[in-house]
Amino acid sequence: MWVSEPAMLLYGYEAGETIDLPIVSRNGKPATFFVAGIWRDYGRQQGAITMDAADYTAITGDATRTDGSVELEPGASSGQVIEDLRAALPRALAQRIAFALPGELRALSLEIFDRSFAVTYLLEAIAILVGLAGVAATFSAQTLARTKEFGMLRHLGVTRRQIIAMLLTEGALLGAVGVIAGIGLGLAMSQVLIHVVNPQSFHWTMETRLPYALFATVTVALIAAAAATALLAGRRALSIDAVRAVREDW
Repeated sequence: MWVSEPAMLLYGYEAGETIDLPIVSRNGKPATFFVAGIWRDYGRQQGAITMDAADYTAITGDATRTDGSVELEPGASSGQVIEDLRAALPRALAQRIAFALPGELRALSLEIFDRSFAVTYLLEAIAILVGLAGVAATFSAQTLARTKEFGMLRHLGVTRRQIIAMLLTEGALLGAVGVIAGIGLGLAMSQVLIHVVNPQSFHWTMETRLPYALFATVTVALIAAAAATALLAGRRALSIDAVRAVREDW
């Protein structure tokens, strides 16, 4: 037989061991089964055990079914197989049976999981706004403190375009540090969710797949936003006040 991952976590079943189940065989003795493997099941948190239908009928003599799985041959269309199964069943029974693909169950489980953490998306947006506000406050304070510095640079021949490039570079570097720290912390937290929270709360595990395209998009967007915020907050450095500030020391 095969046991689901939740059953493995809940009852300690391991592949390769022999276990007894409360299934009475025809001779009145408990049935013993060999665990052939573990499979991931995202539809039953309480755990599930599967075996070949013919083996179950031969052991118990019970021909009734409430649940079952179908293994498709290579190249078979799942949609066509479902239609053929519905056509082969009595009409009243076919209307009561629900078919689900493993991918659909996994997608539904992930959707439920995302719904449970929907508040985190709001927290992410708030964190980005707070971070950009921090960048704006930092560069506003720096601009006030460095007004004479910018004025001296203008007197030495530094152009407005060069000062703009300097502010953009400083803002981009600050944003890059934040992005690197955020992605690193996010990866660490994701491993905690996958390997600790999921097995304890839902009794299943998942593989870690990193969305590199999303990472690249978010990195570029946040660095650009930080650079633009720094430039807007430091626009005082480009004003005539920076030049006049130097004259006050003459």
